[in-house]
Amino acid sequence: MFKKIVNGCVRVMNRWLPDAFLFAVILTIAVFLGSMVATGMNPIEVINAWGSSSGFWGLLSFSMQMALVVVFGSACASAKPVKKLLNTIAGVCKNNMQAIVVTTMVSTLCCWLNWGFGLIVGALLAKEVAKRVPTVDYPLLIASAYSGFVIWHAGLSGSIPLQVASGHSFDGGATVWQADMTATLFHPMNLIMVGVIFLVMPFVNYAMHPDKDHTVTVNPALLVDEEEKTYEIKTPADKMEHSKILWVITMAFGFIYIINYFVGVVKRGENVANALNLNIVNMIFLFLGILLHGNLRRYVDAIAEAASGAAGILLQFPFYAGIMGIMTAKGADGTSLASVLSNFFVSISNEVTFPMLSFLAAGIVNFFVPSGGGQWAVQGPIMMPAGQALGIENGRTAMAIAWGDQWTNMIQPFWALPALAVAKLEAKDIMGYLVIVLIFTGVVACLGFLGWALWF
Repeated sequence: MFKKIVNGCVRVMNRWLPDAFLFAVILTIAVFLGSMVATGMNPIEVINAWGSSSGFWGLLSFSMQMALVVVFGSACASAKPVKKLLNTIAGVCKNNMQAIVVTTMVSTLCCWLNWGFGLIVGALLAKEVAKRVPTVDYPLLIASAYSGFVIWHAGLSGSIPLQVASGHSFDGGATVWQADMTATLFHPMNLIMVGVIFLVMPFVNYAMHPDKDHTVTVNPALLVDEEEKTYEIKTPADKMEHSKILWVITMAFGFIYIINYFVGVVKRGENVANALNLNIVNMIFLFLGILLHGNLRRYVDAIAEAASGAAGILLQFPFYAGIMGIMTAKGADGTSLASVLSNFFVSISNEVTFPMLSFLAAGIVNFFVPSGGGQWAVQGPIMMPAGQALGIENGRTAMAIAWGDQWTNMIQPFWALPALAVAKLEAKDIMGYLVIVLIFTGVVACLGFLGWALWF
């Protein structure tokens, strides 16, 4: 029965799921029509909300941060020491079960540490594993590598918990929403949910493996990496590009700042974990990549190669920002499509069910705004005051939004683009398997947020 459900999901996704960019276009049309119905605005008013500086161009800063997460994470993952480590890990895999389980676990752990790094490491590891276990179903292997992304917002690079750690305001400072890391990322219930997914999801993924007659394999010869680039050092410019002195000076600037940043946090008596934000995480991965590549020329080339993985972000983020602009645009009575969706879940909630229903609401909104920052901007102003009115701590409400944001990424092809680029597959090749991951992780999160309300 389980295999029949999996096969059905695979067939449906292969047949009906369009290209990721077309998916964004279709969502734009759906939200455009829904906003007119919910708010009473006319088509021109909705179009203006879509194309405004707070709509289509409203996420430029955040888009740059997200693109850098992918680029710096990719460049770091492509360094020779990291590749050697991946080869060693892949060498552990001797059969299909080990291939799926190991790939899922490594991807999940790396995504918890840093989602951009985890996305690329998972895909690179999957390719290495496929070379050693040619009988494994390749689309399922890549889906397993991507499935680890389902816990990114519950990890160290989660944008919502990082923003509320230092206090965040939606109204220019009149109201500040703050929650320490101990109330979000390092809360026992969040760690329990992450732990359950980390330990159980690998075996859920393996249970989906097709039988021999339906397995889609890949020729290992197609997965051979290009030979490492060699450099001729002839001119003074070449010598400067490969200069160890300039490499050391550059690293010194970065690591001295990073160390001093955290020393300052400790001296002020603040929680070191609370000091993590997208900028400092990106800086760490930038200079770690420079260190691992060994010289500046190699790192420049690694960045150039990694930049292609951010192409989908650069093209699609403005459209999703436009969708966010439509979702938050208010009609004459102050109603927006986002508020209609969110307020519905608020209206049927109580102090026990509110976080779980906020999670489900966030999962729905994430289809239209697949960005942690965008999700926070859309739902935070509604959910945070509602949670406070019900006596629910800020951290639990914020994490409910964060979990919903990461949850439906499993069937929203936007964030799979970097991994698919590495694997040379299309979204429809893996999304059928990820429907099952969505169901499993949804059950874990719903039970987790009910347990958070009842036990803590």
